Amino acid sequence: MDSQKRLARTAGMYYLIVAVLGAFAHIVRAQVYVPGDAAASADNVVAKASLVNHSFVADLVQATFLVFVVMTLYRLLHHAGKNVARAMVIFVVIAVAIICLNMIHQLGALLVATDPAYAAAFGVQGSEALVLLLLDLQHFGYLVAQIFFGLWLFPLGLLAIRSGMFPRLLARLLMVASAGYLLDVLLQFLTPELADAVNPVLVTLFSVAEGSMLFYLLIRGVRTLRPAEQAVLAA
Repeated sequence: MDSQKRLARTAGMYYLIVAVLGAFAHIVRAQVYVPGDAAASADNVVAKASLVNHSFVADLVQATFLVFVVMTLYRLLHHAGKNVARAMVIFVVIAVAIICLNMIHQLGALLVATDPAYAAAFGVQGSEALVLLLLDLQHFGYLVAQIFFGLWLFPLGLLAIRSGMFPRLLARLLMVASAGYLLDVLLQFLTPELADAVNPVLVTLFSVAEGSMLFYLLIRGVRTLRPAEQAVLAA
């Protein structure tokens, strides 16, 4: 049990790094990206070039630590279902691959906005339009990655239930959040106006579900199973 708690708390520490760096990168993106306004977006990138560059690195680091999170959770939970645990790892690896490739769009926007050669080649308005296009592509690229970032929470919740190491309410909350992520992606692509209305509720759901898991891992680690529960799982 002590070794399981150490694994859980290690996963929680990695998860905390993902949460902090991911939140920082998201806040910076929200500050510079103005959908539909090329001039404002380009001006924001220039004015906050250092922050944009730091957020680029933060996103790459948090994506790397997300792999560490799922590898640690695999070690902790694979006994509850190897195929489910493998699916969890695969979903995270796909999400991380998309996120890392998608970051090239942010780097491209930073280069175009801050290097005068692009304005000389495309004109000021042309370079601003290119900056907005790259930020648009990054925005939608994140939505694509969100499919798999949502999917991994479902097997995580299922493993949490099967293992008995986490409260059932927490496990079910993760599974509901998984469906919420997928719903958000569909709405963002199909009905953006409805997505804007529903998004605050979904973001609250995501924050509660993943925040609860993060702090449970850090503070409690795993549940101490009763002898009867241990016997059932061993069988």
